Amino acid sequence: MRRIYLDNAASTPVDPQVLEILTRTSLECYGNASSMHSDGTRAKELLEYARSGLASVVNCHPEELYFTSGGTEANNWALKGFCLANRSKGNHIIISSIEHDCILNSCRWLQKQGFIITIVPVDGFGITQPDILERAISDKTILVSVMHVNNELGTIQPIAEIGRIAHEKKVAFHTDACQSFGKIPLDAGELAADMISINAHKIYGPKGVGALFIRKGTDIEPLLHGGGQEQGIRSTTENIPGITAFVKAAEVCHSVQFEEQVRIDHLSGKLRDNLFRRFENVYFNGSPEHNIPGIVNFSFSGQEGQAIRLLLMLDEEGISVSAGSACSSNHEGSGGSHVLRAIGRDPVESRGAVRVSIGRYNTESDIEQFCDSLTRIMQKLNPIYSF
Repeated sequence: MRRIYLDNAASTPVDPQVLEILTRTSLECYGNASSMHSDGTRAKELLEYARSGLASVVNCHPEELYFTSGGTEANNWALKGFCLANRSKGNHIIISSIEHDCILNSCRWLQKQGFIITIVPVDGFGITQPDILERAISDKTILVSVMHVNNELGTIQPIAEIGRIAHEKKVAFHTDACQSFGKIPLDAGELAADMISINAHKIYGPKGVGALFIRKGTDIEPLLHGGGQEQGIRSTTENIPGITAFVKAAEVCHSVQFEEQVRIDHLSGKLRDNLFRRFENVYFNGSPEHNIPGIVNFSFSGQEGQAIRLLLMLDEEGISVSAGSACSSNHEGSGGSHVLRAIGRDPVESRGAVRVSIGRYNTESDIEQFCDSLTRIMQKLNPIYSF
C-alpha cells in the first residue's frame, strides 16, 4: 500500500539532493572542526562555507548565525540566554497565547527564575493584535517573542509590525520562524528581529539541526558550556553533515519558493473545496486570508470527539495526518490544543481538529484519495461528545 503523507508541518521527507549532501559529507568529511590537522581544517572550512550559504538565504552576516540541534534548542537559547544576560535591565517577557510548547515551557522555567510572563491573546483567527501587545509593554519589559507562522493553524503573524513596536519601545524581539522558513519570504535584513529560530526538518532537511540568528550587539548567555565552539557561545562538536544538509535544503527551498508556494496553495484550495462540497458540518480553524500555503486545520461540528479515531482509521488506510502539533501529543491527559482554546474553541472543539499539511511531494491524486477515504470513514462515525 502506497502511503500518503499529509503531515508536513510536523516533519518533512528528506529531499534527495539534501540526502546526497548528507551522505557524502558523512563519508568524506568526518573530522572535528576544532582539530588542527588537515581533516579538521577541511571540516572547519566546510562549516564556514555552509554558514555563509545560509547567511545568503537569510540575508544576514555569517557571524550572526549559530548552528543548533534544532528549533527547540534555538528557542530555548533565545529566551533563556537573552533573559539571563539582560536581567539587570528588567524581568518582563511578552509572548503570544499560541506559541510552540518549547516557548511556553521556557517561559515557565524563566518564571521560576523570577521573570514575569505576559501572554497576550490572539483574535478568533489566531492572529496577534499589535496594539494589544503594545499596551502590554512596560518599563520592565526586555523581550517580546511571537512566532512567524503558527504550526497548528498556519496563520501568519504580523511580526514586522510587532518588531517595529518592540524596537520603538527599546525592547528586544525574537521570532520562532521554524514553520515559515523556506516556505514564505524571511529576510533578517528587513525584519526588526534581534533573534530568529529556524530548523532543517521542516524544509526537507535532516532532523537534529537548526540555527539561531542573533543580531550583532545582542547580549546572550550560552546554554551549553564546553569547548567554545560557535564563536564561544554554543559549545559542542559541530554536526558538519547535518549542517551542510540543512543549508542545501534551505538553498533548494529558496530557489523554488515561489513555484512551490503557488502549487501547494492550489492543492490547499482543492482540499478546502472538496471538504465544503462533501461535508455540511465542516468548519475551518485559522485565518482564510493570512495563512501559509499547505496547512488546513478543520473540524466536524458534532463529531469533534471522534477526531483521534478518525486519525487512526485514516492511518489504517495509509494516510498520515495530525490532530495538531506533534509535540503536544506527548502530553497525556491534556485539555486539547492550547492554540484552539486561544482562538475561542470550547473544550470539546479544542480536542477535535484535524490538521492536513501539504508538502513538496504531494499531488492532486493524494488530495482526492484523502477526501475519498475521509468520506467513507465519516459515514461510519457517529456524533460523540467528550471532555
